[in-house]
Amino acid sequence: MTAARPRVLIAPVTVTPTKALGLSHLKGLLWVDVMYRATRSLGDCDVDYLYSNTTFNVTRQTAGFWEYLDRACGNIDLSAATEGDVGLLYTAFQTQSDPPPDAALLPYVRAVEQTGWTHPVSRRLLELWRGHFAWLGMHDPGLTRRQPPQLAFNEVVEQLAKHDLCLDTRKEGGPVYLDATAQGLPLRPLTSLTGHPNYLGCALRDLLPAVAQYDEIVLLHDRELTQDYILLHKLFDALGGARTHRVCLDRVPLDGAVRSSRHGVGHEHTVTGLAGELRTYATPQAVRLGMRLYFIAGLGKGENGQSYRQDLLRQSIDRAGKLLAREDSPQAPDAAAFLHQHTGSRNHVDAYRLTSALLRRHQQVPLRATATTVYL
Repeated sequence: MTAARPRVLIAPVTVTPTKALGLSHLKGLLWVDVMYRATRSLGDCDVDYLYSNTTFNVTRQTAGFWEYLDRACGNIDLSAATEGDVGLLYTAFQTQSDPPPDAALLPYVRAVEQTGWTHPVSRRLLELWRGHFAWLGMHDPGLTRRQPPQLAFNEVVEQLAKHDLCLDTRKEGGPVYLDATAQGLPLRPLTSLTGHPNYLGCALRDLLPAVAQYDEIVLLHDRELTQDYILLHKLFDALGGARTHRVCLDRVPLDGAVRSSRHGVGHEHTVTGLAGELRTYATPQAVRLGMRLYFIAGLGKGENGQSYRQDLLRQSIDRAGKLLAREDSPQAPDAAAFLHQHTGSRNHVDAYRLTSALLRRHQQVPLRATATTVYL
């Protein structure tokens, strides 16, 4: 009897459609794109890429921003709104002194849950992002598609409670907690005091059922969310089922400092800014490969704290053009065998190991064959 093919889920943090895509967002998206496309090309496992805006549109970060737009900025001209314009509004939303109560978000939450509704401003952003994905040759995981979560939040609470992994204090006027104290971790709220799910509470609506549906789950997150993702890892281990792996990426520093998008991002440090600068700099293929060489192999996970440098990005694009101009050696392994060398005995490809291997000087690398299926 033939063994079932392993099922792999790649689940990065979803970027909420409330601001311009910055360099840190771009880095994460490129990492997951290479991992997904390379793992899919292995040919011996089934891989899914979980990226649902619908799941997270009910969070305060997104629904709260929509409420702010309708209450304070009702005269927005969507036909001319740019990512930069929306980013400025998002910064104003984050700095308001009197945030709206959860009750003010309920009409937005109901619209998302019942119909998958998305505010016109976020729809505008997502269409712009689809253009960025197309320019960079990235797989579109369903940016504008309605993707309802598998579980209602109360079903998440029920399933966690069955395994003694939940503390529900809503009847006493408190939040729902994820309880991994048996694993040595502190309680973590999944809701506000009024029961509104936060980002982690929403993530569990998709991830909790995935533990039983997949053999391997890969969680990609930025360092600021490390404690939450350690908690998820411990939770999944306690539930049994899928093996879980975490990939932690640092945000991209600018002049030595890491800046959150909630405080604003300069145009030159957005994907829109890079596109305006690089569209005519080199061929589309060189730009696509060069961007990945820089943001994955060049910056790495980010432990060294290396700041973004435009000159090094251009050097990577120049190098990519030269690499793509070469023919693969007949002695080079085929692309599938080359990809398998960079799984680390797991079912998914390590994006950093694979991308760094393309730059080896003294080993035979099937660069053109690999680039065609994974990088371009």
